[in-house]
Amino acid sequence: MGSGQTVAVFGAYGHTGRFVVTELRDRGFVPLLLGRDAGKLQALAASHPGLEHRVASVGDPGSLDQALNGAAAVINCAGPFASTAAPVIEAALRAGVPYVDVAAEIEANLDTFTHFTDRAQTAGVAVVPAMAFFGGLGDLLVTTAMGDWAAADEAHVAYGLSSWHPTGGTLASGAVSRERRDGRRVRYTSGRLEYYVAEGDLPTLEWDFRAPMGRRTVLGEFTMADVVTIPSHLPIPEVRTYMTTDAATDLAAPDASAPTAVDELGRSAQAFTVDVIVRSGDTQRRVVASGQDIYAISAPLAVEAVHRILGGQTGTSGVASAGEIFDAPEFLRALSAHISLEPCHESES
Repeated sequence: MGSGQTVAVFGAYGHTGRFVVTELRDRGFVPLLLGRDAGKLQALAASHPGLEHRVASVGDPGSLDQALNGAAAVINCAGPFASTAAPVIEAALRAGVPYVDVAAEIEANLDTFTHFTDRAQTAGVAVVPAMAFFGGLGDLLVTTAMGDWAAADEAHVAYGLSSWHPTGGTLASGAVSRERRDGRRVRYTSGRLEYYVAEGDLPTLEWDFRAPMGRRTVLGEFTMADVVTIPSHLPIPEVRTYMTTDAATDLAAPDASAPTAVDELGRSAQAFTVDVIVRSGDTQRRVVASGQDIYAISAPLAVEAVHRILGGQTGTSGVASAGEIFDAPEFLRALSAHISLEPCHESES
């Protein structure tokens, strides 16, 4: 448990931030509520009596330094991460405390690896980007599927979402990524991240998810943060991600609505399945995880990461993805209350 350690949550009043605050309290940590909007912070603090809140802005390094004073770690939940990740990481390095974020933005995560790997390693500070549903969970599943393999030929991560009602943060982050790509698509192929121009819609194919989702049409080259996290530590030259077409249609709808809570935990009715297949030669390994609400599940992922970092349960330091810094199978077992996991299955491809 958290043993009363203080963990700062930047963007605490956001949709995912609220889940993180609750998860921290449930795990015995003391959340420190951070953000730039004083009114929203005060309202959130009123619903969590006894918690301190501090106003901080990524445009004011001094405010971030003051905000992190006394914190044992910081979780960044404020997107777009293209704007927030670097300033909060800088503040974490100055404070000498671990940094975790829930960024799904490919470019923002790539920036973290590119600009902070050496500095975080030298400082001995753990920096774990994409410690969330996209990027973190897929990486943990692929790492688990790899098992004793030193390398593989391909990794496929198929996202089966029953629906996708995006938060405002998701929409804002997507807009930033599209602007940075300037009309190009992105994929990880032949051992490198490739930006390319293509005409027409994304390719589609049929994917046989486990029951109850079953056979669904998915978009190929619906590229997510896994193409940054997985290759950061695993020698797999082809990493491909897929998304159910129904969910992608929800996301792109001009009148897309935010998630609606259906239970006492604040989760939406959205169900998810993450189906991972890793192939080496003629042999493939498959691992499947399922659960409820992609935003809610990011909270136990991020908080378990902080718990393990502060407890010294890490395999490396500096900037690292979930699968590299943590024991992936053990980490997933620790989330059994939140994620249903099928044992790894090996077969001939």
